[in-house]
Amino acid sequence: MIHSTATPGLILREFKIYERFLDVEGQRAMVADLREVARRAPFFSPQTPYGKPMSVRMTSAGTAGWFADKSGYRYTDTHPQGTPWPPIPSRVLDVWRTVSGVARAPDCCLINYYGEGARMGMHQDKDEADFEFPVVSISLGDEGLFRIGNTTRGGKTQSLWLRSGDVVVMGGAARLTYHGVDRIRFGSSPLLEQGGRINVTLRVVR
Repeated sequence: MIHSTATPGLILREFKIYERFLDVEGQRAMVADLREVARRAPFFSPQTPYGKPMSVRMTSAGTAGWFADKSGYRYTDTHPQGTPWPPIPSRVLDVWRTVSGVARAPDCCLINYYGEGARMGMHQDKDEADFEFPVVSISLGDEGLFRIGNTTRGGKTQSLWLRSGDVVVMGGAARLTYHGVDRIRFGSSPLLEQGGRINVTLRVVR
């Protein structure tokens, strides 16, 4: 499943990028695992605090899941339907153990689905209790244009296309750097039958 070594092929602004970290077989197996998570905790469309629906759909696994509505951004113990989040799949945890550099396991696996036209604005991951732990991001499906900014809004940014099987580790100086996904190259990967991109992020939130 894990096709690459534990050495990043690219470091961009302290973001460690493991290109093609998962081979095709590993990507397919992980997608099957995530479909089971989504069966138990269906994808939903969160709203921003400003009342606008986000263009991505999401769900989570672990003991905590990410949620957003008019009350703000936060982690919750249950899916919006009131059921507990499913466990994090073992294949996803294998990636964390290989690249995170920490002994503690994540308690949240956030799963975002980007359909045609979906994007994620520049943001910091700052709802977690301890920023000493990295965020590990796994890309599956269509290519996404990933943009990296600075620890404050504005300033010069850099972008790169993340492909299916790529893994990004945001730790250390990169942990509170603004980042986002400007667009996806819809139909660029055959991994998902109906196209689109799945982004899996692993975090220690409590």
